[in-house]
Amino acid sequence: MQPDHPFRPPLQSGSWHLGIPTYIYAVVFSSFCVIMGLLWDIMWHMSIGRDGLFAPPHLVIYVGAIVGGLFSAYKILNLTLTQNHPGRAEAVPFWGVFYGPLGAMFCVWGALAMLTSAPFDDWWHNTYGLDVQILTPPHTILAIGIMTMQLGAIIGVLALQNQYRKSTPTLQNKDQPSRQSTRLQWLFAVAAALLLCMIFTLASESMGMRETHQSGYYATAAIVFPFFLLAIGRASLLRWPITAVTGIYMLALVLPSWVLQFFPATPRLGPVLNPITHYQPFHFPMLLIIPGFVLDWFMHRLDGPKSNRRKVNDWLLAAIYAFVFMVVLLLVQWPFGEFLTKSTWARNGFFLSYSWTYESPPEWEYRYRYAPWNTQTATEFAIGFGKTLIYAFLSARVGLVWGNWMKRVAR
Repeated sequence: MQPDHPFRPPLQSGSWHLGIPTYIYAVVFSSFCVIMGLLWDIMWHMSIGRDGLFAPPHLVIYVGAIVGGLFSAYKILNLTLTQNHPGRAEAVPFWGVFYGPLGAMFCVWGALAMLTSAPFDDWWHNTYGLDVQILTPPHTILAIGIMTMQLGAIIGVLALQNQYRKSTPTLQNKDQPSRQSTRLQWLFAVAAALLLCMIFTLASESMGMRETHQSGYYATAAIVFPFFLLAIGRASLLRWPITAVTGIYMLALVLPSWVLQFFPATPRLGPVLNPITHYQPFHFPMLLIIPGFVLDWFMHRLDGPKSNRRKVNDWLLAAIYAFVFMVVLLLVQWPFGEFLTKSTWARNGFFLSYSWTYESPPEWEYRYRYAPWNTQTATEFAIGFGKTLIYAFLSARVGLVWGNWMKRVAR
């Protein structure tokens, strides 16, 4: 029997982890905790207002940072302190002292940034009061830490997926490596979807349902989504990777709102213009799963293993993918945004458009219709959307380059 790969422990029949290192599960779980805590924190601010260093949503975020940081640090220290460790040869050196997987190092740095932001955020609240925007200085540090840790989770899973894809199974049980590979593929999809949730949350201030008739809404989407989705689509081994990632993203964003809206919440900070009694949910996520499915369909025919890759270079692919993504997104999100904004059928616990913060007057005239500053003439929108196609092309091209790099990650 040939020796096992240094990062590929022997598989045990019936083992729940299928030979996948425990820290991989830990960092994906940490990413999940962070997103759930972040969404809870947003709804806390919408419904209650005042919070503290040890508010329940913050504790969930801290748990994610601590679990991800500790498991990753243990992985690094184990490789560093164990002489003749079989994984040392493929580990990434840091400062000439530490050795570990690249993903674990990202997770440690991200966890440290997240935990550092906590007392800074508490001081900021005590000094300047309640946040009026998402990206305050302490929240920016927190966001950088979260995304660094989530990127570490993606890289950690990706490195194993790429190693197992290139290795030749030597065990007698041929079904076991397939199960292992399948689990890694879905762990990668979950980790990518959770990072997509973070990206959407950061962009949500300019991407609400009342902005869907503005070209700026689609410009933001063109900048942040094509590069990420195409990179994931190219790096993943799933049959429909972008569809899977966008589907998980939608569930991860909407499930906390569907649940928390039934729990009582009372505003603790004035002025209270809307005397609510329950949590106000976060807004319904974008329907990225539809343009995601279309991107997958095009990638199968232009960029898949059965396609003739030599005839279509990445510059042309970027142009095709960018145009397809933006046109489908426009066709889907324009009417869906109008449905969420205007239709009484959307003001329920499923579509969540009834949500209204405690400091917002419920009788505001533009609560259920588009304000003049959120609309454009046909000419203005056409010019703006033309610019978004350029942004989407550049974003898609960067995404394909990043995807090529992700396919080679193995450390």
